[in-house]
Amino acid sequence: MTERQPYRVVARHPGFELRRYPPHLVAEVRVHGSFESAANEAFRPLARYLSGANRSRRAVSLTSPAGEESAGSERIAMTAPVLQEEGDRPGSWLVQFVMPAGFTPATLPEPKDPLVTTREVPGQLAAAMRFSGRWTARAFERRATALGRAVTAAGLRPTDAVRYARFDPPWKPWFLRRNEVVLPVAE
Repeated sequence: MTERQPYRVVARHPGFELRRYPPHLVAEVRVHGSFESAANEAFRPLARYLSGANRSRRAVSLTSPAGEESAGSERIAMTAPVLQEEGDRPGSWLVQFVMPAGFTPATLPEPKDPLVTTREVPGQLAAAMRFSGRWTARAFERRATALGRAVTAAGLRPTDAVRYARFDPPWKPWFLRRNEVVLPVAE
């Protein structure tokens, strides 16, 4: 079974759960395009990173036939969800793969592709709304608007951009897919 990003449910409100997410590591790519095309465009470099297009920090250095030292690569297990949020400009998106819990900033392999970056995301309190269905901009935007209203009605204050979470592979029937909109809120 695919490892999922951990969280603890702090409270349940009408329309959403309030969750505490621990600090975690992500590999991410910034892309430009439509909501629907962003995940597809970012998937390839992120999948290559997981498949070994990286420099392991745990591997022993190897010497190539040319006498150059190079670190080995490491395969990284896929986790869920894949996250997507709007970037700092219109049409800009940040797509993230959450890294398995066994890695630390010191042991997470370094990406070979300059499009892929890794970083630690601090722990946070966030409201989350779960739904099933298609991965369309309209479906996610509708839930994001509803979540924002429910969070405000509960007396909570959003602190960051909403992120969209996809938990299932694209071949899973749309009506069985687990999706979420997640909105960080003030403590």
